[in-house]
Order: sequence, then structure tokens, then C-alpha cells
Amino acid sequence: MHTFSRARAVLLTAAVALATVVAGCETPPPPPPPPVVAAPAVAPPITLSNTLVERASAFRGYMARAGAINPKFENGDQIQSSLKVGVAYEPKQLLSGVIAYAAVIALQDPTFVGSVRAFAADPAQRQQVIAQLVADPAYAASFKGSDTAAGLVIDTLGAEGLKVFTAGKAVKQAAYDVQHSSWSKASVPDRDGRLAYAKTMSAIPALAESGDVNTLQQASIGAQPLTLTPRSASGPYQPVVLRGMAVAALAALGAAGDNNLPTIEAVMADPTSAMCLNMGKLNLYQCLAVSKPHYEDVFCLGQHILMDTGQCVIKASGAPMPVEPAPPERVLPTKTSIAQGGGAGRNSRAAKTAVKKPAVKK
Repeated sequence: MHTFSRARAVLLTAAVALATVVAGCETPPPPPPPPVVAAPAVAPPITLSNTLVERASAFRGYMARAGAINPKFENGDQIQSSLKVGVAYEPKQLLSGVIAYAAVIALQDPTFVGSVRAFAADPAQRQQVIAQLVADPAYAASFKGSDTAAGLVIDTLGAEGLKVFTAGKAVKQAAYDVQHSSWSKASVPDRDGRLAYAKTMSAIPALAESGDVNTLQQASIGAQPLTLTPRSASGPYQPVVLRGMAVAALAALGAAGDNNLPTIEAVMADPTSAMCLNMGKLNLYQCLAVSKPHYEDVFCLGQHILMDTGQCVIKASGAPMPVEPAPPERVLPTKTSIAQGGGAGRNSRAAKTAVKKPAVKK
């Protein structure tokens, strides 16, 4: 009996040992998965539409060519060549280029860009700011650094406009000076043709230069900033300045790419500046329609192409208009001078006869 009990105990012990060995060979259950941690939000890159950069470059190119027109005309061919340079812009595209260039300029202000991009990482905040900028471009003036960004825009656009306006004043003066030359009083050949050319070129968008486009693209994303002198400017700002800063803010939020172009173009609409440029073109057409001798074409070029266009850009920027000197005071002849022969009166009439003023008035 004791022998059976011992045998049973040995068997139980062996069974337990075998079960322990088998259990040790089983695969342990996998550890629980780590807790899910949300990836940090990443702000989209600064993006400005290539189309807008090209328009900004086309604006800069036109202003450079127009501002370089030489007022020292020696024949009618030089006048017609300068006219072809001056008329070669489409008002809507030029205005779009003004605002697109303003956006590139505003993107050169690191404080302004940084304050906008503070809202770019959070998707909800980003969409909220985008919606406010689209609804009201003046919202761009609420960001830190908007005063210095506006100062950059005002000064840069104002300088572009002043350059063309000043060139126009010199050309307009040439309309009087050139009358000393007999060739300037000859009739312009193919007057209807040159008017038709002016209207045609006013409907064709200007082309940008690839080198300048690359410069502005690099500047817009901060890769190679433009060399500008910062200045703080207090508001209120002109619509062109506000719209340019709004486009810059949208670019800083990654919301001003080519796929956003329809929305961006709506933000850029400025009826007042558009009217100014369109009126300049209409005045030019009227001027060319009645202009006959070469010196009158010079007047049309100086006043209604260069001065009017430059003036529109200056006004759109909010920069101060150049101060025009007061006209000299006219001294009327006295009874004594008339009784003594009216010398002053005869001299004045002789001067007016010697140098005629253009028949086309402002």
C-alpha cells in the first residue's frame, strides 16, 4: 500500500514538472500598444502664385522702360519709338502687378511675416485668419509689423511712380522746347495707324523677364530678400497697400498659390486705382486723335502716358505727390508802358509767337 502511494506521488510530481516545461515553451502575449500621440502641427510653406510674381515683374519692367524714356528728341521716328514703349501696358494687368509687387515687398518684413505665420500651424486658426483676410483685406493691418511692412510698400511703389512721373515732366517740357526745330512742326505720318497701335498695345498684357521673375520668387519666400530700407508708416493706408499686405499675409499662411488665384484676384480688386489708369488711357487716345504735328505727340507722351501713369501709381501707394512750383506771377502792362510804345506787350506777343504751346490741353 505504501509502495502504491509512493508511486502515485512520483507520477504526480512528474506530471507537474512536465506541465511546467510545456507552459514554458508557449509564446508570451504581446505587450499593449503605446498610447497614440498626435504629431505636432506643421505650418505650410510660404507660397505666392507664379502668375502674380510674373505680373509684379511685368510691372517693374514697364516702369523701368517708361522711366528711361529720353526727352531729347531729334526726329519724329524717336518720338514714335518712345510712344510705342509708353503705350505698352494693359491697365488691369498693370494694377494687378502693382498689388502683386506690394505683396512681395510686404513679405520682406520679417516681423510682419512672423506674426502672421504664428497662426499657420493650427489648421482651425489658419482657416479663420484666411477667411478674415479674404472678407476684409484691411485685416492685414492688425498684425504686428504691419506698420513697417506698409512703410516698405509705400516707399517702394511711390518711388516707382515718381520715376515715371518725373520722366513725363521732362518729356512734356520737351514738347515746348522741341518747337525750336522745324521738323517738330511737320505732320505725324499715319496718325490713324499710330492711334490704332496705341489701343492694340493697351489691350495686350506685358511680358515679364525670367531673370527678374526668379529674383522676385526668391524674395517672396525669404530665400534672397530684396534690399529695402525699413520705415514705419502709420495708417490709414490706401487700398492698394492694404490689398498687397493681405496677399502677403495669405502667402505667409500658404494660401496664395496658383490654386488659390481666383480668390486672390478678388482680394486684389481696387476700382479707384483701376479708374485712374483707365482714364489715363482714354485721355491718351483723345490726345493722339487730335494731335497733328510731332511736338503735340511729345505732349501726349509726356502728359497722358508718363505723368498720368506715374501719378496713378503714386496716389495708389499713398506716397506724397511731388510739389509743383507755383506759376510765375503775370505782370500786366501799365498805361504808361502802353503810351510809351507797349514794349512789354510786344515782347510777350513775340515770345508766344516764337514758341507755340501744344494745342492739346490737359
